[in-house]
Amino acid sequence: MNFSDFNLTKTGDGLLPVIVQDSVSLKVLMLGYMNEEAFEKTLSEGRVTFFSRSKQALWTKGETSGNFLDVVSIYSDCDNDTLLIKATPLGPTCHRGTIACFDTPDNEGFIRKLSNLISDRHKSMPEGSYTTKLFIKGPKVIGKKVCEEAAEATIEAVDGNRDRFIYESSDLIYHLLVLMEQMGVSLSDIEEELKGRSC
Repeated sequence: MNFSDFNLTKTGDGLLPVIVQDSVSLKVLMLGYMNEEAFEKTLSEGRVTFFSRSKQALWTKGETSGNFLDVVSIYSDCDNDTLLIKATPLGPTCHRGTIACFDTPDNEGFIRKLSNLISDRHKSMPEGSYTTKLFIKGPKVIGKKVCEEAAEATIEAVDGNRDRFIYESSDLIYHLLVLMEQMGVSLSDIEEELKGRSC
């Protein structure tokens, strides 16, 4: 991917619009602009660098706050005039201290973040963690918890208790994510399976 390949005729100022998205939750974090120097620095250092239009200078996101955006992947759009960068945010992205510059709900994409956390727990197996204890006990015990939570969620649904159903469904999804991690199955694998089905 080269900066010279981009179509910059729409912007008129030689700057490339860049959308940054959390690589795990898929939450849209911010919009910035890059000139060629910012683009090359982003590629070489693996941290998102913009061209600040107000300061007329390069600006690596997080250089003051420490809340860097580590690049995971980069995509160009169909017209080759906008970039999408999937990144790992090292702290809040917005200067207001919020997760993102867009005020979409903070819980957006949380299940993916939870899945990622469960995967990290599986790798590090921290002592005292409930998730670690489940992995030690293995798939039979985890599977039993999934069945128990499914039954409890169903009972609350039959009784028409919405709040309790949310509570029990949350337990069910958590334990199912643990079982998926135990089986080496990701949310992307499930999405791919569901995508291939006709409803």
